[in-house]
Parts: sequence; structure tokens; C-alpha cells
Amino acid sequence: MEHVREHLLIGCGNPLLDIVASVDKDLLERYNLKPNDAILAKDEHMHLYKDLDEKYNADYMAGGSVQNTLRVCQWILGKPKVATFFGCVGKDDYAKILEKKATQDGLNVRYQYTNEAPTGTCAVLITGTHRSLCAHLAAANHFTIDHLQKPDSRQLLESADYFYISGFFLTVSPPSIIEIARHAHKRKRTFMMNLSAPFVSQYYKEQLMAAMVYVDILFGNEEEVETFAREHSWHAKDRKEIGQKLLTLPKENSERERIVIITQGHYPVLLFQGNNIKEFPVQQLSREQLVDTNGAGDAFVGGFLAQYIKKKSLDVCVRCGIWAASQIIQRSGCTFEGKPSFQE
Repeated sequence: MEHVREHLLIGCGNPLLDIVASVDKDLLERYNLKPNDAILAKDEHMHLYKDLDEKYNADYMAGGSVQNTLRVCQWILGKPKVATFFGCVGKDDYAKILEKKATQDGLNVRYQYTNEAPTGTCAVLITGTHRSLCAHLAAANHFTIDHLQKPDSRQLLESADYFYISGFFLTVSPPSIIEIARHAHKRKRTFMMNLSAPFVSQYYKEQLMAAMVYVDILFGNEEEVETFAREHSWHAKDRKEIGQKLLTLPKENSERERIVIITQGHYPVLLFQGNNIKEFPVQQLSREQLVDTNGAGDAFVGGFLAQYIKKKSLDVCVRCGIWAASQIIQRSGCTFEGKPSFQE
């Protein structure tokens, strides 16, 4: 742990308070929701969150892709405030709960507060073994670059050696992403991104490619990289060819080769570096062990980062990512308990 110190890693993303409740099918039908679905909230869903508060025994969890990744990273490291998280919340009780939950998990949160919208929430509705997600980004959409330019934020940026941002954040504040990417490039520090979802490559292609030239490590799952390839009219025959093409995209810092990591569900993780492609088997779990696969990708990156900032080999980083994902999908939500048992 000699390489690990406070404020070493910074992440930017959309902070959401997950509101988790076991409900009946009648509630799903009332709000036109489906089991095992994930959607963005519409006007018809605005009363859902109040219903969960008042009528169901709901649990609250810190959520949002990057925040989840950093929480998993902190859990594995076991040392608080190694990771700092930037995102926007409202000035409300949900923000207080979210900050308390994230801080309990060791995160150093530096939220921007807005009067324009309430704190973002994600309803996690459990019906038996099914989970329906309904996310209301709200305040998360209001993050602005000036929050990064405040003196205390600049101090944290200067202190960090590693930066991680989700593709989801491209829908919120591309200028903030470029600000951090250029900062990392100028100081020869590591800038990492996740493709996050197929729609990012489809509808935010220009913003994604503006950031891509700074990306040192790129994460994506099989559907995300295949969508990226289609959007760029690549006639790649398989994911290995896509991964190799991602390596060769233009890059500002040519002295540091890009690394690409593709997860494929229960199929092996692919690691691309230079002319090499490595495959890492994924632990097979029984159907009974699988509880909730929604946080698998976030957990994988959290496990990877926990080892990467300790300057472990990429093999160890990937194996820890696989281990972390296997732990999270055996629980409801992106949750964990006890001391991590990962061994190199």
C-alpha cells in the first residue's frame, strides 16, 4: 500500500440515490414499468419515489455508475479518501443521505449543489428475483465546469494521479471532461473512460471522440464496443478486431500506449495492449447465486482501479476486477460487506 495515499484518484459522474424496495406487480403496472428493465423516468414516474418513501420499507444506497465504481475501489483498498468523487446534487434531504452513505464507504465527495433540481434518484423495484430500474437524473444533469475551477477543486485535481470518467457524463458536461483530460495529459497522468452504454456511441459520438484522444485506458462491454464499431462503420469480424482498432484510434500522448479492456458477461475478459491480446476467464456462478447483475461493470472497474493505483500488474488488476464483479452480482444493488478476500 506504499503507493496509496489520500486524493490519489478522481472520478466524475452522475450521483444518484438508489431507493431499493420490494414491491408487488401492481406497483409496476401502475407506473407502466416492466420487470428486469432499466429506463429514465418520465413525468408519469415522478410520484413513484414518494410512494416508495411513504408506503414501502425502502433502503437507501449511494448509486450512480462512477460513484459505485469508486465505492468498490475504496472497499477493496480499505483506506478512506483515496478516491474523490465529483457530481451534482440538489439542496435536499436526499443529498444528505447520499453524502452520508458514500462517505461511510470511504469516498471523499465533492458535490456541486444546485437549486434548479432535486438530487437524482434511481428506484430499484424488486419483485421476486426481478429488478426494475427507473432513474431520474435531475440535479446530476446540472454539473458545470466552474465547480472544477474552484480553488479547493483545483487542489484536488493537482493532487490526483488517476482520473476516471463514465461515458454517461458526456450527456451532462463535456467541457468538464475535456478540462480533466487535458489536465491529465499536460501532467502525464492517467486518464480513463468507460463507454458506459450503447447510446453514448450513437448519440454523443462527437463528444466521445473529442475525449477519446486523451484516453489512456478504455473500458467497455461487448454491446458497447460493437455499437461503437457500427457507428464508425468498422467492418470488424469479431471483438478482438474491434479491440485492436480501438487501440489505434488517435491519441495525444503517443508516448503512453492505450490499453483497452472489454468485458463479455460470463465469457473471458479481453485485455488489449500493444500487439498482445490476453484472455481472462470469468468465474462461473450458478443461477441461484446470481442476484443482481446491474452493478457488475461498475464493480469490475472498481476492482481494477484498486490494484492499478497500487501499481500492480495488469493481470492482477483484471483478475481483481473479475473477482469484484463476482462479489457484487451475488447481492442486491452495488453493495458489499466485510473485508475483501481477493488474493493475488
